[in-house]
Amino acid sequence: MSALRIAVFSSKPYDEDHLTEANKTRQYDLTFFEPQLTTQTAALTQGFDVVCCFVNDVIDTQVAETLKSNGVKFIAMRCAGFNNVDLEACAKNELPVARVPEYSPNAVAEHAAALILDLNRNIHRAFSRIRENDYSLSGLMGFDLFGKTVSVVGGGRIGQSLIRIMKGFGCRVLCYDPMPSEELKETGVELVALEQVWSDSDIISLHCPLLRSTYHIINSNSLSQMKKGVMLINTSRGGLIDTPAIITALKTGKVGYLGLDVYEEEAELFFEDYSDEVLLDDVFARLTTFKNVVITGHQAFFTHEALQAIAQVTFDNIQFFENGELEKACLVKT
Repeated sequence: MSALRIAVFSSKPYDEDHLTEANKTRQYDLTFFEPQLTTQTAALTQGFDVVCCFVNDVIDTQVAETLKSNGVKFIAMRCAGFNNVDLEACAKNELPVARVPEYSPNAVAEHAAALILDLNRNIHRAFSRIRENDYSLSGLMGFDLFGKTVSVVGGGRIGQSLIRIMKGFGCRVLCYDPMPSEELKETGVELVALEQVWSDSDIISLHCPLLRSTYHIINSNSLSQMKKGVMLINTSRGGLIDTPAIITALKTGKVGYLGLDVYEEEAELFFEDYSDEVLLDDVFARLTTFKNVVITGHQAFFTHEALQAIAQVTFDNIQFFENGELEKACLVKT
């Protein structure tokens, strides 16, 4: 039997390296496409059995119909999120969707902690000053993390990892999760209502999925309930934050620090090099003007361990599909 043909979209050199290495024991027929999967590029899937997609690939009704007509039978997401996938359209076109529910929760949690430390101690500003031969300390003052109240919104594996990290700093750690697991309870975190997260926190870190119920969970109303000068961290999904509202809060000082690894309109921006071009996104450009904002380009997941795990679980899902054992794959349910 010939090897499954797999079209890998949004492929970067590091994706190709890790997937190729993991494929040595699988022997699938991999074809790497640098462009995102969209209505314009869906025609490239002709003759493939599986498409392998990432966070900014768009699988809407039109793409799902094209995939089916081209002979695609399975969609393997190499990420945890699936808000970019129209699950109803996929189900209608008999396209099962699998994902990588977890790969390295420590990677994302540690990146969130890095943003907290950077913002607090102004590492990014100090680095720039030293390069300009400026060794002054004015404007670089931070605060002790010890004793501060840190809230984690979303108590999954990533949230639990950050809880342990912040407890290590001696922080009081709160958590909001609508369905707390036994593993979350075992961390000893204080489980509280969302209103208490807003009112009590010095630092809030978002680790929840992007759903209808969490879309713009950070908005003008929730911001109005927070302490003046609160620190906000988002390494989850850009749509959790109403960006114009956060800009207003930065201007008034309600938000004293903002750390982002994701952005609501990142699909046309992140993972690409636009250093020789004019930035056309005025909202994002405004964010970059604040000295108390640190933005990274969706790199929280980006560790060797995470990429190895992503490749492994992605191929496991594909093998379950190939063997007719879809019930064992990490399927996304409609």
